[in-house]
Amino acid sequence: MRNAFATYHPVVNFAFFCMAIGIGIFVVHPVFQILGLLGALTYGIILGGKSTAKFSLCFLFPVIIAVTVINPLVNHRGSTILFYTKYSHITLEAAIYGLLTGIMLAAVMLWFFCYNRVMTSDKFIYLFGRIIPATSLVFSMVLRFIPNFRTQISRITEAQTCVGFNDESKKIKQKVRKGARIMSAMFTWSLENSIDTADSMKARGYGLKNRTSFSIFKMENRDIAVLVVMCVACVLVFIGVARGSCSIEFYPDIIMPPVTLMSCIVYVAYGILCFMPALIQIKEAVIWRHSQLAN
Repeated sequence: MRNAFATYHPVVNFAFFCMAIGIGIFVVHPVFQILGLLGALTYGIILGGKSTAKFSLCFLFPVIIAVTVINPLVNHRGSTILFYTKYSHITLEAAIYGLLTGIMLAAVMLWFFCYNRVMTSDKFIYLFGRIIPATSLVFSMVLRFIPNFRTQISRITEAQTCVGFNDESKKIKQKVRKGARIMSAMFTWSLENSIDTADSMKARGYGLKNRTSFSIFKMENRDIAVLVVMCVACVLVFIGVARGSCSIEFYPDIIMPPVTLMSCIVYVAYGILCFMPALIQIKEAVIWRHSQLAN
């Protein structure tokens, strides 16, 4: 099944990731971090399937554990001492803050994984091609080259094997020499591709003041509706944060404001924002299922 959220207007896609990632980074709160991680993980599994789940188990959760352990080792603030080490002490407040920081890092990495699947280079150029043409072109080239690097490295390795550079020696010197040959070829390939792309875009008049452009992106009613919902959710979060309904202090003691109607509204709003792509995908799956049954 197609990626339903990716079919929306680039403004909707880019605004969503800016809101989800921005709020997740700047609002350090347990509810916000958990909602952000669950939303990113859900959408990541929808996009990547088992590979995303495996990546989360093998890499992201160890990152959370590592940050949780490292933070109290280097940060000794807090009044609740859990135990003493040889050189200092470990506090509960530092451990909880490290846990939330690790969750935030995992959520951000998952969101960027989803971003690469949704925001293609043509969408980015469509949004910023007129405002920052040079920067948007370079950024889109980087996004395009990164997925191609692995494929190109495999091709270069196979080509060198065919011409006789198939040494399987375990010596470090031989491995370094083999890696240097591959990196040299990769460096040349990337420079040639960059020059070809730059010449091609220049020949098409990219970046000129009066240049016209063809675009297949049109703002529809569904795009406006989703954008309005996201903006309302974001405004509610900002109001809640400004009023202190979602504030939390970690040092020297953990102090959280009481749960109120306003804080619940803010949590629900951010949850709707984080799960928006997954909800759209579920809606698409339900519609597709009904159409299949109807036929």
